[in-house]
Amino acid sequence: MKTVKTVETIKCIENAIELINISYCYPHVEEPCLKNVSLTVQKGKFMVLMGSTGAGKTTLSLCLNGLIPQLMEGKLTGQVSVAGKNVGKTAVQSLSKVLGLVLQDPETQIIGRTVEEDTAFGPRNFLVPLDEIKQRVDQTLAKVRLKGYNHRLTEELSGGEKQRLAIAGVLVMEPEILILDEPTSELDPIGRSEIYQTLADLRRKKDLTILLVEHSSEELIHKADEVVVLNQGEVAWRGIPTELFRNLPLLRKWGIKPLPVSQLGWDFYEKGWISFAEIPLDIPSAAGVIRALLPKYGHWQGPAAGQSKDRLLKQEPFLSEKTISVQVSDLIHQYNSDQPALRGINLTIEAGEFVALIGQNGAGKTTLAKHFNGLLKPTSGEVIVEGMNTSQYDTSDLAKTIGYVFQNPDHQIFSATVEKELEFGLKNAGFKGQAIKERVEQVLQYTGLEKYRSVHPFSLGKGERQMIAVASILVLKPKLLIIDEPTTGSDWTGVQTMMALIHKLHAAGTTIIMISHDMDLVAQYAKRIIVLKDGEVFRDGTPQDVFANEQILLDSAIVPPQLCRLSSQLKDILGSETFIQSSEFTALFESGEKSRC
Repeated sequence: MKTVKTVETIKCIENAIELINISYCYPHVEEPCLKNVSLTVQKGKFMVLMGSTGAGKTTLSLCLNGLIPQLMEGKLTGQVSVAGKNVGKTAVQSLSKVLGLVLQDPETQIIGRTVEEDTAFGPRNFLVPLDEIKQRVDQTLAKVRLKGYNHRLTEELSGGEKQRLAIAGVLVMEPEILILDEPTSELDPIGRSEIYQTLADLRRKKDLTILLVEHSSEELIHKADEVVVLNQGEVAWRGIPTELFRNLPLLRKWGIKPLPVSQLGWDFYEKGWISFAEIPLDIPSAAGVIRALLPKYGHWQGPAAGQSKDRLLKQEPFLSEKTISVQVSDLIHQYNSDQPALRGINLTIEAGEFVALIGQNGAGKTTLAKHFNGLLKPTSGEVIVEGMNTSQYDTSDLAKTIGYVFQNPDHQIFSATVEKELEFGLKNAGFKGQAIKERVEQVLQYTGLEKYRSVHPFSLGKGERQMIAVASILVLKPKLLIIDEPTTGSDWTGVQTMMALIHKLHAAGTTIIMISHDMDLVAQYAKRIIVLKDGEVFRDGTPQDVFANEQILLDSAIVPPQLCRLSSQLKDILGSETFIQSSEFTALFESGEKSRC
């Protein structure tokens, strides 16, 4: 007898993920984090989940593999189905055979002593034959650019390398459905591109279903089928990526970073020069729009005599004579199990500079920065910071002058309230009574954390925890602030808030050393860029100098910002100029527009 498939059966087969009226409230919290969310993801589709910090993206992800409600407390209503299984009635370990979840913080799911042990953990638990495990591990590590890392100790990996390892630990299980919560937030630009290309290849070859939580967008616009925006726990928008990323008011409303080329296009659209559909989403399109508009609306004669030189000098305050803040001489550092992480670093950073350290994951950026406050001591060579040889001072003594904010804020937050967190460093430094109160009040207002004064830090989002970590350093009024990936995990509003604070500190005279993989932010805020590659200084100069040669930077896994690459596409118009700000492109049209008024 022939079996007739019902509409419901077909629906179940087509939908890899199905949520029906999902609401969830965390324990001891009155306001639900998710509110009547209904969402389906068809098998083989690539969906991106976006929205501001606290919108409910991570909570929704945890509902899909059963961690909510099986392991986390709180109240969940509605129904969640994954690969035809009722998540509420299926054990988490059974779901892991079909659904892989990469968590936002990679350290929470790394358990192996070595890279190979950690990657093999999942297959071993499901009794996959040893030869197949070895083959899968090697293939997966190659996909995430960890080939040859098999015996590297996981504790010695950089933040980006740990993120790659967490992805490998899930990919090696060969799941049907992959849920990734900001999996590339700590990766270098090339690494992000490679991970997204790997996901696209897996989807094409194995019909993999992907739900990706992400703040970044450039690499995803032409890879994702659909974008869903959450806002305050509800589905606020759903559609194709091109429609969303051309609509800048919507992006601002929901705390999503716009593409720099789309920001340019929106300006042209508001002037009535192009249609909404013509707003560019990539560099070739932006170059085409500018070339088409210049004859009609623009007037560009190249930089005025001396203008390029003047701008260069303004961007290079470190060339003028100032007090030396950091002096590094022949610095070598070697961890226990590997080749030297730093290989003869020599550099000088002057007081009041804003320096960005960039480079691929594992290049030595964090290792170098940890020498500046004594967290690491030189294997050989010398580091002198604010007149102190770091080998001769304890970190507690250096901390009175040198502030260090970790890549993961949770590594330095431990107090029961935000206020107590800020008080801790002051008490250790010998401050008492009214002096502590005055400094805490000042920094709470300075950072916008007043409303969280009595709140437990770990009840807040990662962006707020990052700000708390910064605030706990600022109360000590350091001369030098080292901040490692300050915007990781933050929405666009949070990124702008954090960078405005750092810019304000720099303007007040604080020396800033920032480690970042966000090249747009580096170009916008840093006055000097130091590129590290394989533990050595590869490039050192202004943003214009460093970002001018894309091919050279590719060797360090760095992709210049969109606007710098757009400059390269327009060399016949701009000459050797490398634009890093949208206002510089706008100037191409300003004189022509004025002449018609």
